[in-house]
This record gives sequence, C-alpha cells and structure tokens, in this order.
Amino acid sequence: MGQIVLEQVTKSFGEVTVIPPLDLTIKDGEFTVFVGPSGCGKSTLLRLIAGLEDVSSGEIRIDGRPSASIPPAKRGLAMVFQSYALYPHMTVRKNIAFPLRMAGLDRAEQDRRVEQAAAVLNLTDYLDRRPGQLSGGQRQRVAIGRAIVREPAAFLFDEPLSNLDAALRVGMRLEISELHNRLKTTMIYVTHDQVEAMTMADKIVVLRAGHIEQVGSPLELYRAPRNLFVAGFIGSPKMNLIEGAEAAKHNATTIGIRPEHISISAEDGRWSGVVGVSEHLGSDTFFHVHKTGLAESITVRADGEVGFKHGDPIHMTPRADMIHRFDDKGLRIA
Repeated sequence: MGQIVLEQVTKSFGEVTVIPPLDLTIKDGEFTVFVGPSGCGKSTLLRLIAGLEDVSSGEIRIDGRPSASIPPAKRGLAMVFQSYALYPHMTVRKNIAFPLRMAGLDRAEQDRRVEQAAAVLNLTDYLDRRPGQLSGGQRQRVAIGRAIVREPAAFLFDEPLSNLDAALRVGMRLEISELHNRLKTTMIYVTHDQVEAMTMADKIVVLRAGHIEQVGSPLELYRAPRNLFVAGFIGSPKMNLIEGAEAAKHNATTIGIRPEHISISAEDGRWSGVVGVSEHLGSDTFFHVHKTGLAESITVRADGEVGFKHGDPIHMTPRADMIHRFDDKGLRIA
C-alpha cells in the first residue's frame, strides 16, 4: 500500500514560510507529478514526504500512519535524485545492492532482487561495469534500480532527468512510465517541465509559491484550467491569453485560446495579422502572428505543409467553443 495524505502541512525556514497550509491525497498506485516554476516549493514538498525535512506544522500520513516520528529510512519510501549519487568504485551490481547490504539482507536475497531489477531496467548485461563505463541514461537506470530493490511503498523522483540531453529525456520518460505500469507502485515525480508532467502523470499538482493552484489529470488541466497561471503554464506552446477589447466581447477580462484551436486562411477570418517567426517541426508548424491591435503575438498550430512565410498577411478564426474566459482576478469563468 502506498497512499500518502498531507493534512494542513506547512514548512517555514526561520520567518519565511515556503509551504503555507496544504492538503493533498495521493492514492495508492498513482503516478502524481508536482510541477511548477523554480522556487515554487515542489522539491521541498517531496523532501517533507521523504522525511529529509521536518514539517513545521500539520501531518503527513503514509498508509494511514503518522510519519513525524518515523525516520526517513523506515518510511518505506525510495528516492531517486537529480544527481545519480552512484559509487564510482563499485560495479552496477554492488551499487544496486548497496541499500540491501545496509539493511542486512542475506546474499541470496540480494542477488535475487538485483537480478530482478536489472531485468526490468535492461541492465543485466551491465551488472559488472562501473558507472564511468555507462551512459547518462544507463546511470539513471542504475539509480532507479537501487530504489526498486528496496521494494518501497512509493518512489519519490526529484527532477531525475534534468541532467540528460533531450533525446535521453524522452527515452527515460517512456521507461519510467513503463516501469510504473509494471510495478503499479505509487510514484511522486517532481519536475519544472510541464511536458514531462503532461506525458507521465495520472494526476498533476500545479504549484506556485507553495500553494496548490490546481490538481487534476493532464487533460483536466489542459481543457479546464482553473486560473490564468495554470492556463499559461500547462501546454506547449502555451495558451494564447488576450486582454482588452477582444476579451470584453466575451464578458471577460482575459480570454484564452490554444494554438490548435485557431484556423488560418489567406482569404478571410475573424482576426488579421502578419506572420512573424515560424517553427517548422515536420508534421506541424507553429506560426507566431503579429495580430492587428495586439501587443503580443498569437501562436497558431497548423499542418506542416501550410506555406505561409515571414511577413505574409494572415487571417485567423478561433473556435468559439474552445475560448476560455477569465475574470479580473484571473479565475476561470464557467
């Protein structure tokens, strides 16, 4: 079992409160992602759950047990850090087995768990190598293997892919997601990359300045952002946000429209503008359009074969049923 419940949890460093009172339930077997900009408190929250930081007030319960008096090593949690934290002089086998040796497990059980984890992570052929002989992705898999052998109630990932290049990050995202599908174990994953959050999570927790802005599935947050912060943070490219007279036509202070919900034409449309920068990605092209009467450009997603170029006049029509409305406090209008 791996349910984790936070009840009115706060964290302060001296007189600075970084986590105001916060409530959150992470269900057993759920892949939950904490996402938000740098300094939003997501890593601090993970460290509170792990027991690496003490809560200032409130309670964290793991499988129904209050955790305040339980040291980190006894919480049944395994943490994977941004740095691999491998021992360079040890083989992969010994690195993975290290927490089992520290726990005093017999050699046969150590070998069984290491071999099992290596098979899951495609590391069997590398068990006798040292970390310096591995790629960055392989080293990260070793760090994950060291967590797996502990057979924890939950895995805690603290930006584990940030040291990898773009191609490796994509591959490791898939591997961690597949690992979750196999193990069915609770996973909490911290990232500032909303693409990682959208592609991996069962549930996303969007944080800003220690506050939870919204909790929901990736599609819930994408389709119905609760406020302007979530609307602007979730989605790549981000939602177009428009104020002023155009928003007032919809009885709103701000309206939002996703790039894929705007059709374009050389002939006519509701809005007009001039093509600025174009991003050609093969199957898709993103046009950044300087809309008449608007200071910021509008991003439009189009088929990769569409032939507009820099400086061309262009007409745009947003889908009326896909326009999001926000009031003067930045909250979504139903």
